[in-house]
Amino acid sequence: MAEAGAAAPAPAARLRLYSYWRSSSAHRVRIALNLKGVEYEYKAVNLLKGEQSDPEFMQVNPMKFVPALVDGETVIGESFAIALYLEDKYPERPLLPQDLKMKALNLQIASIVCSGIQPLHNLTVLRFIEQKVGTGESLPWTQQQIDRGFTAAENLIKGCAGKYATGDEVQLADVFLAPQIFSAVTRFQVNMSNYPTLARLHDEYMKHPAFQAALPDRQPDAPSST
Repeated sequence: MAEAGAAAPAPAARLRLYSYWRSSSAHRVRIALNLKGVEYEYKAVNLLKGEQSDPEFMQVNPMKFVPALVDGETVIGESFAIALYLEDKYPERPLLPQDLKMKALNLQIASIVCSGIQPLHNLTVLRFIEQKVGTGESLPWTQQQIDRGFTAAENLIKGCAGKYATGDEVQLADVFLAPQIFSAVTRFQVNMSNYPTLARLHDEYMKHPAFQAALPDRQPDAPSST
């Protein structure tokens, strides 16, 4: 019990998320924060205007990538690391199962997305392809990378998926798959009939409030929001 006259403890500062509305990496973190029920301050970084190279943001993330999460003196500039940090800090709504096999599957799918698909078609890669290979060449490149990753993910989960990727509860695999499938459908003209399990999951994600709130066009820096 606090002594009479003692100052009340200061409320914990809200987390700050540096994000760009269309970034699928930032999209993952928004979903995780929503699922955990964590309030945060949204700090927009316009990648098309080069704001990731502003000295102020480079102090936050020298790699000049979004997302970046600031929690007091803790600064994390990579979506996988952010997701695991949130998992440890807010364990009440777990995103990783206790079963070691299913936990490994969730981590594997998340790794496929964040290492084997998304970096191969991020903005800097697409610009390089357009400049060095030719106009219009970035789309078939992107489709090829998504196809390879989606084929692997489809085969990994088709025998164990329930309502969601690895069962009937939303878990880490869903946090990473949802933005990648969304961008494949809305931006990169990927034929999802080749991936029936992933296509069904996409329909489920679009119904879930935490996923809906994280959608790109619902962010404060989306063109339709301003």
